Amino acid sequence: MSAGFFDRFSAKKPWIVESVPPPSTGHGAGMQVPEYKSNPYFIVASVEMGNTTTKCILTGTNLDTGKSYIINKTVSMSRDVRKPKAGEEVFGATLDGTELTRESVTDLVRDTLIKCHKDADLSIKDELDFVVRSTGVVAAMDSPEQVGEFVKALANGCLLAGVPPKKMTPPMGINSLPKKLRGFSYADRLVFTGAIAGVTPPIGSTGVEMVANEMEGELAMAGIKEGAKWTGVDFRNPCISMDFGTTLDGRITGDVDDKAENPFAKTIGNFCGLAGAIPDAIIRGTGLVDKKKGTALDLFGEKCKTSSNRSTKNAMPYVERCMEIIDVAEVPRERTHFGKVPVCADVAEDSGIVLIGVDIGVNGDRTADLEAIGAEIAKNENKEVIREVIDRVCANVALKIIDLCIKRNFLPKNSSIGFTGRAIISGNKPQYILEGIMERGIYDDPVDHLVFVDDGLARGAALMGRCMNSIGHPKCPIGGVRGGHCIMAKRQKIGK
Repeated sequence: MSAGFFDRFSAKKPWIVESVPPPSTGHGAGMQVPEYKSNPYFIVASVEMGNTTTKCILTGTNLDTGKSYIINKTVSMSRDVRKPKAGEEVFGATLDGTELTRESVTDLVRDTLIKCHKDADLSIKDELDFVVRSTGVVAAMDSPEQVGEFVKALANGCLLAGVPPKKMTPPMGINSLPKKLRGFSYADRLVFTGAIAGVTPPIGSTGVEMVANEMEGELAMAGIKEGAKWTGVDFRNPCISMDFGTTLDGRITGDVDDKAENPFAKTIGNFCGLAGAIPDAIIRGTGLVDKKKGTALDLFGEKCKTSSNRSTKNAMPYVERCMEIIDVAEVPRERTHFGKVPVCADVAEDSGIVLIGVDIGVNGDRTADLEAIGAEIAKNENKEVIREVIDRVCANVALKIIDLCIKRNFLPKNSSIGFTGRAIISGNKPQYILEGIMERGIYDDPVDHLVFVDDGLARGAALMGRCMNSIGHPKCPIGGVRGGHCIMAKRQKIGK
């Protein structure tokens, strides 16, 4: 191999979209006021309770430009949810075993929502336009009843925080919208059919969802589409989105024939299983965080430093051993769980939906083996090597998923790949994934087809809110195919 082989990688950097606050406008001598206080903005609260973190993220979309900004973010650790009180029924737990009751989840959601708005100096009743709730905790649950309890708890938390019910459901018509939004909505010309960001959800013939955390996958796809608008990447259909939270979610969308009457892309694949739980297991084994509930976030935070060549050399033997434990595969038809996540693999197969999952052994039964490798790394190496092992393992998992997609012909030349989530957008992971995609020769210019987006679920919530309220921006389209036109005209035609 020539000495210049890897040199060509150094000149290319992946697109990494980081959340930015909205701009301010001047009012008088030296007085700056946030733009969302004076300009037309659509403000959405994304309420997310995951296995690791619970967040309320306020996004504001400038209705004149279509750009979305992060107004404020309140984050807590889900393991810090209050303990069940006497008389409360425990209906489930997070992946690390933290017990949950409807009341405790309700209280956490309520308090997080209120604090986030108070810190941003925004009124929940008067200035908030929409709320989207999502959770990855359902991935650790076994029954529809448990999921139902959790969804009710999220809704109750929003209601107790003062969110009016109408701000959590699509409007009945344009006259149901606040006056400030009516001039930007197309609700008098379009019918909301359930498609978010130009993609129809994957519902089988039985009407059931293929994976437990389907909504997170939908939000991640939408959020990456929105985030890509800050880059040179046209992240429209066909595309692949992956969210590496504690659990894995995401979607694969198909291409759309330009002559087709229906402009929406179909979901042809779903992702499920474990993601951030993999580095968490390695980190817990090191003894540098809590052995039961510690995470990679506790050790490295959300922004990791890059590593040296020496640490890479020392890390690779551990990386190879970790990858022998991790299973990345199409989910077999007979499986009802993959990576602890409830799935309907048989329904997916019958409906033509491909499920690709990530597991540690079988439903996490080899987690202790990853922890043992973590202990060995901590004993023999420094913190920089630990970080490099994490980066390489996470990047390798992503690339193995991409290999399965290539095998299935899910990555044509006009496709794009997007990532979000704490376990994939930090450190050297984006660079390693870019290098891997370059080696595979999928695209002529991989940088033009790859994007990493911070706060994907919150961005997706903002976009979902806009879709439900038919607030579009034809000059900056998100629906449709890569390089194609806005699909507004076709949507109006089929709506009639």
